[in-house]
Amino acid sequence: MNNKIQAVNLMILGKEYRVACEEDDQESLIQSAHQLDVQMRKMRDSGKINGAERVAVMAALNLAHELQMLKIQNETLKTSLNEGLVKMTGKIENVLENR
Repeated sequence: MNNKIQAVNLMILGKEYRVACEEDDQESLIQSAHQLDVQMRKMRDSGKINGAERVAVMAALNLAHELQMLKIQNETLKTSLNEGLVKMTGKIENVLENR
């Protein structure tokens, strides 16, 4: 599929950024920018972190940590699901063999 590249305007911490993005990914990018903006505002407004660069790094670190935790959770769920499917397959095969 040939997807058009378009520019998207994003507002993060009161500044506008123009980013090239595939048309199908625009909504996800906008949501990501909004999430980053919320995280950065929370950091800045806490008063514990000064300077836009430090706020950006700490917000990025928090989001990266959250992503890492979700990846671990996803792997755990995937493993659990696979184990459940193996057990279910065994039960189905047992029932079919004993007919």
